[in-house]
Amino acid sequence: MDEIRLEQTKNGVTVFAKIVPGSSKTSIAGILGGMIKIKIASPPEKGKANKELISFLSKKLGLRKNDISIVSGETNPVKQIQIIGVDKSQIQNLVVNIGVTK
Repeated sequence: MDEIRLEQTKNGVTVFAKIVPGSSKTSIAGILGGMIKIKIASPPEKGKANKELISFLSKKLGLRKNDISIVSGETNPVKQIQIIGVDKSQIQNLVVNIGVTK
């Protein structure tokens, strides 16, 4: 599997992600340049795609939405997402468990 760029922080993990809004469905699509590629069904307007991204990740990881925040890239497809209460292995397992392997 390609290496996923993750940074362990004091309270969790910073995930580097490439977001593709306006897709046919919301899903993790793979790894692109060390970033997790996530397709989002919502359009990139008025924060809809960002809200769906946080909701999607909270469901997949079993966390509260408040545990996930976009720390960089609010209006950019390349984002840094802070996830509190997880470690690197949980994020890597999420990608592996959905069948995204090389």
